[in-house]
Amino acid sequence: MPRRGLIQREGSVLVVIDLQEKLLPHIAEKDEISKNIEKLVRFAKIMRIPIVMTEQYPKGLGPTILGVKQLVPETEPIEKVEFSCFGSERFTEALARLKVRTLIIAGIEAHICVTQTAIEAVSNGYGAYVVSDGVSSRRLDDKATALERMRQSGVTIASTEMLMYELLEKAGTPEFKAALEMVK
Repeated sequence: MPRRGLIQREGSVLVVIDLQEKLLPHIAEKDEISKNIEKLVRFAKIMRIPIVMTEQYPKGLGPTILGVKQLVPETEPIEKVEFSCFGSERFTEALARLKVRTLIIAGIEAHICVTQTAIEAVSNGYGAYVVSDGVSSRRLDDKATALERMRQSGVTIASTEMLMYELLEKAGTPEFKAALEMVK
């Protein structure tokens, strides 16, 4: 039975946007953001939700941070120069190949690449969930403005834990037991 208004595991993808070595040190709340994104990546693996990662101009901003890259060594980040991930043909091809209906979005910067990707996702008929404690910008007021703009555009805003429990649906499952350590 469909769970109206709640995110569904089937057809979802975790999109980690531009969590890169040379950009992260300048981001507000960088330790919490990177910790929550690592948690989301581990959780996506438990739930068998595919993961797509992007890197904005990696020659200048470096690769994806090691903590995340080590969790998914089989995932090759999509290099891009476009701010919206939807500007990248490789990104849209990945979504089509995975038969995605819903994007779970985390990464940086909230007011640039995250916002443009989330708004375009909604415009293209996808569900878009942005993880509020899994995104940030160099300035917190840019993050706050981005979250409000996305909300106004039909993007669902959820916290890491809110999203995890919504996807788990119930206690007692093997996935719940595996994820329990992450939410204690």
